[in-house]
Amino acid sequence: MIFEKVVRPGLFRVGGGDAEAAHEWTLRRLAAVSRRPAALGALRARYFRPAPRTVFGVDFPNPVGLAAGMDKDGVALPAWPALGFGFVEVGTVTAHAQPGNPRPRLFRLRDSEAVVNRMGFNNAGATALADRLAALPRPIGVPLGISLGKSKVTPLDEAVEDYLASYRALRGHGDYFAVNVSSPNTPGLRSLQDKAHLDALLAALVGEKPVLVKIAPDLTEPAIAELLEVCLARGAAGVIATNTTLARDGLAPADRERGAETGGLSGRPLTGRARAVVAFVHRETGGRLPVIGVGGILDPDDAARMFDAGASLVQLYTGFIYRGPALVRAATRAAAGTAAVPTGLR
Repeated sequence: MIFEKVVRPGLFRVGGGDAEAAHEWTLRRLAAVSRRPAALGALRARYFRPAPRTVFGVDFPNPVGLAAGMDKDGVALPAWPALGFGFVEVGTVTAHAQPGNPRPRLFRLRDSEAVVNRMGFNNAGATALADRLAALPRPIGVPLGISLGKSKVTPLDEAVEDYLASYRALRGHGDYFAVNVSSPNTPGLRSLQDKAHLDALLAALVGEKPVLVKIAPDLTEPAIAELLEVCLARGAAGVIATNTTLARDGLAPADRERGAETGGLSGRPLTGRARAVVAFVHRETGGRLPVIGVGGILDPDDAARMFDAGASLVQLYTGFIYRGPALVRAATRAAAGTAAVPTGLR
């Protein structure tokens, strides 16, 4: 409640209400906290709760993770486990450093508890991330996922080598890798979810580290089923469901004008669709592909229902923006209370 009544209103005023300015301000503060062991310890005592699981061969101290996009370049890595997260996914990172799309490109829809973004994979590049990870004075204490995307300057017919360049630079640092072929903000990227493109990509990337595929919520069930066939055939370790959506269903009336901004929508309007995709993936694969459920988790009931739908792990992004670290702690408690372990766990 302190976060929602005091901290969040202050953050939302940073930069004159500019969402990206608030995001950057927060990352700077968390980066500073990351250099203070006593502060990290105090936060961890308040927010971290254990609920261990082993998924695709990786041991997770709890199953609630930070989604990609929050800390693209890994500038505040020690802070996230202290805020309760059982794993952290950095990126999406590309082989070439790129500025992303023009600002403004991040918009809050407060009444809808949603966000629209068209960031466009702004990041310092795979080599810079590798250097930062190599320079960390100690492990962050939880598994690290790395989300890989295609550089905007790279043609689609050269996408495999582009992803491979990032993977080669970073493979010594990640506990798992996410193949982001579903962002709506890089032209043509979602075509990499098609069978032939995805088959070639996974054939190149699947190896000694677990590789997961992040899918769009806007795919039809037949398209998802075809994608899952490729994932199973090529030995993908799992699926991340879902990315942001191009749909604008469920927006509050006050948010409809701003909600019409170009980009992907996340948050409360995505809750039902993301859970339905997780359930479909779990059912279609018979639990053979573990699922990381992400999209519209804003309270512990949302987390519990995502686990009940078949998710082995969950990730937070927009929910964390609106609810803060108390949501991480509550979602972990919800995970510990779920009735059954999904069959995707192994």
